[in-house]
Amino acid sequence: MKATAEESQSLVLIVDDDPFIRLILRNCLEREGYQIAEAENGIEAINLFEQLHPHIVLLDAIMPDMDGFECCTQLELLDCNKHTPVLMITGLNDQETVDRAFAVGAIDFVTKPIHWPVLRQRVKRLIQQSQLQRELEAKNLELLRLVTIDGLTQVANRRRFEEYFYQVWQRLKREQRPLSLILCDVDFFKLYNDTYGHRVGDRCLQKIAQAFQDIIKRPGDLVARYGGEEFAVILPNTDTKGATHVADIICHAVRALAIPHQNSQVGSYVTISVGFTTEIPQPDSNLEEIIAAADRALYEAKAAGRDRFVQNILLPKSKNSR
Repeated sequence: MKATAEESQSLVLIVDDDPFIRLILRNCLEREGYQIAEAENGIEAINLFEQLHPHIVLLDAIMPDMDGFECCTQLELLDCNKHTPVLMITGLNDQETVDRAFAVGAIDFVTKPIHWPVLRQRVKRLIQQSQLQRELEAKNLELLRLVTIDGLTQVANRRRFEEYFYQVWQRLKREQRPLSLILCDVDFFKLYNDTYGHRVGDRCLQKIAQAFQDIIKRPGDLVARYGGEEFAVILPNTDTKGATHVADIICHAVRALAIPHQNSQVGSYVTISVGFTTEIPQPDSNLEEIIAAADRALYEAKAAGRDRFVQNILLPKSKNSR
C-alpha cells in the first residue's frame, strides 16, 4: 500500500556513506511517494536536518568520522527534533548494538541486508505515529489555552493569573528583583450595562482588554481579566517608576478609546480606576500582601474620584512585627 496524500508530502532524510545503498533506498521510497534528501555523513546530516526538518531519518549505524550513534545523539539535542523519528540501519543484530541504538534516541531499527517490505512498513508507521503525536500535542496546547484564557476578552483568566503570579512571585523572591502588580476597574460599569445593555458592555470590555494587550508586550508581563469588569497586570522585574509609567499609559489608552458613557459620573466616556504596588518579595512575605496592597490602592483611586491611578507602597516588615 502506497503512502496517503498527506504522507506523500513527508520528507525522508537518508544518511549513509555508501552511495549505492543511498540509491537503493531512494528508489524504494520514491516509489512509495516520499520526498527524499540525502547525506553521506553525520555532519552533513545534521546540517540538512536543521535546514529541511525532515519527517523521518534513515540513519546508517556504521559510518566514518561520525557514526550513526553519535549523529543520532547530536540530532536529539536539536530543538527542531522533537517529534522526528530516527530509524537506525545496522549490519549488526546483537543485543549491545540494539540497546545502544535505542539509548541514543533511535525509535526503531532494521538490519542489513534490508528486507524492503519491512522497511516500507516501518517508515510508514513511524511517520504516522509522528504525525499523530504532533496533532495530539497541538490539541493539548489548544485545550491548555482554553482553560487559561478568558473567553470574552481573550486575555488570561483568573486561574491563569493566580498560577502565573505564584510562579513569578517565587522566582523574584529567589532573585530579589522587583515585582509590580496593577489592578484596574472600569468606572461605573454597572451603569454602563444598565444604559447600553450587556452585549455592548461585553464589547466595551473587549476593547479595553485589547488596549491593554497593545501596551503590555514584554514576554514576561501578563494581562488578565481578574473578574467582572476588573483587570490585572503582572509586571515582573518592574520598579515603581516603570509601574507608574504603565499605569499612566493604560489610563490614557482607555480614555483614548472614547467609548461613550452618558451616565458616567466622571465624564462622558468610559474610564478606569487603577491601583498598583511594587515589592521585592521577601522570604517572610506572601503574595496575598501585594494583591491586598494593590487592591487598597484601587479603592483609594475610586474614593478620590475615579479615572486615575494610585500607588500603595508596601513598607518593609520590621523585625519586631513577626
